[in-house]
Order: sequence, then C-alpha cells, then structure tokens
Amino acid sequence: MATAKKTGRSAGKSLIPVRKPAPRKAAVAKPAARPAARPVSTTPVPARPAEQPRADKLKKPKLVRDSFTIPKAEYAVLQDLKERAAKGGKAAKKSEILRAGIKALAAMGDTAFAAALGAVPPIKTGRPAKE
Repeated sequence: MATAKKTGRSAGKSLIPVRKPAPRKAAVAKPAARPAARPVSTTPVPARPAEQPRADKLKKPKLVRDSFTIPKAEYAVLQDLKERAAKGGKAAKKSEILRAGIKALAAMGDTAFAAALGAVPPIKTGRPAKE
C-alpha cells in the first residue's frame, strides 16, 4: 500500500481566504416614458416643395483649377490691368481680371465676339521650351 503524505491541510480547503461577491441590489424598474400612440392617418401627405436655398446661405460655386500658355506681351498686359485697377481703388488679382474679360466677351454680340477672337493670334499649346 502506498502511504500518503500529510500536509496539515484538509483536502479541498485553501489557506487563502475567498471573498464572496456582495449581493446585488435589485434594480428599481422605472417606467419608460413613451409618447402616446398616434392614430395612423389614411389621408395622403402632400409632397414637400423642393427646398429653396436661403438668401443668407448661398452655395459657393465649385472652383476649377486650370493652367494655360500665354505670350509674354499679353501677360504684361495683365500686370498693367492689375496696376490700373489698383489706381482705380480696387485691387484685382489676375484671375479676377481674366474672369472680368470672360464676362465682357460673353456679353458681346456674335459679330463683336468673332472680331475679338480674330484679333488674338493662335499660339502653340503646351509648356514652352526652356530657354
């Protein structure tokens, strides 16, 4: 027969005290605040008109970035027009001057527009060669 060692502990008991979890308090059930049920209407709901943009909150136009080639002489005219606008009391950027020119061209009649286009010589597009 095999003899068992005695350790001084009884089987199944540990020397570390075990804490029992505290009993949970019963949760007090609060009645949920629910709105009273509304009766379902059988009349059709009129469609909402399309929302008009408010005068105080207009959508900004989407901007497009582009590049182009322009002769140096015409580029110098842009600088002259910027200085002319500054002397007139309204500082202007190149893009503003170009946009004003587009508006002026759009306001022209067909014959005046064709004449203005005819006065502009065509140039080779693309990046200029390095000098």
